[in-house]
Amino acid sequence: MKMQANQIRPGQVLEHQGKRWTVLKIQLIQPGKGGAFIAVEMRDVDSGNKTNERWRTADTVERLEVREIDCQYLFKDDTGYTFMDKETFEQFSMAADALGEQAGFLQESMEVTVDCIEGSPVSINLPSQVILQVVEADAVVKGQTASSSYKPGLLENGMKVMIPPFIESGTRIVVSTVDCSYIERAK
Repeated sequence: MKMQANQIRPGQVLEHQGKRWTVLKIQLIQPGKGGAFIAVEMRDVDSGNKTNERWRTADTVERLEVREIDCQYLFKDDTGYTFMDKETFEQFSMAADALGEQAGFLQESMEVTVDCIEGSPVSINLPSQVILQVVEADAVVKGQTASSSYKPGLLENGMKVMIPPFIESGTRIVVSTVDCSYIERAK
C-alpha cells in the first residue's frame, strides 16, 4: 500500500529496494532553505542490518500489509521481550534490537499491537502516550519564562525529555511514544 513519507511512524514495515524494513525512528527535518524531509532509521527484517534513509515529505513509500495481533507485554529477560497473544494466550519473545527505542516505553501488562509477516513478529505498535515518572530534573533558572523555556529531564526508563520548568523530580508526566515529547502532567 502506497503512502506519503510524512505518514511513516515507528513500528511500521516498509518495502524499500526489494527488502522489508521495520521503522525504528523518524525525524522530520525542516531546513531553512528548501523543502522538509523525513530521516528514517530502519532495520532489515531478515538480516537485522540497520540503515538510514531520507525522503521528501511528498515522496511515496510502500507500506507492507501485515497481520496485527493484539498482545500484552509480560516481561523482559535474557532472550528479549516476551508478549502474550490475547486470543490464543500463546507467548513469544522479540529481540531488543527488533524493538529499537520503543522498548523503553514498554510497561508491564501494557496492551500493544504486534505486526507479523508470515507468522513471525517483526514490530510493535505502542499506545500513542504513556505515563512515566521524572527521576531527575534540572533546577529552575531564575528569570526564565514558563511559557517558552524547557529544561532537560530524565525519565524512569532512562530516556531524556524536555520538560517545562515547573516539573520537578518525582512528578509523573504523560509522554508521547512517537517522538518522546512532554504532553502534560499526569493526573
